[in-house]
Amino acid sequence: MKRISVKRIYEPPSKTDGYRMLVDRLWPRGLKKENAALNEWNKDIAPSPALRKWFGHKPERFDEFSRKYFRELDHMEEEVHRLKDLAEKTPLCLLYAAKDEIHNHANVLARRLESKRAAS
Repeated sequence: MKRISVKRIYEPPSKTDGYRMLVDRLWPRGLKKENAALNEWNKDIAPSPALRKWFGHKPERFDEFSRKYFRELDHMEEEVHRLKDLAEKTPLCLLYAAKDEIHNHANVLARRLESKRAAS
């Protein structure tokens, strides 16, 4: 079983990242696409615009945001399985742009993928 990691897109790429996937709907500010070292930009797996705006990166909303994002992911089961399968084959690095390294959707997504891996 391979691993799933979470990292800010602004951190330098490393050889241990494996498959680098940006999971934000919007392109990160100040980052040139040629410097991102991405394998994939997966906009579809990101939270909906309405949920992202409601959350507003407010830590006090993170628990409710996580529950709501999990519900959105329930409707993306095919994509969740694709990511889970990818993580079984190679390390998967979920990249995000938010400043908060704890209260962000990439951590919620990683938790969901890990739970799906355990259930498989």
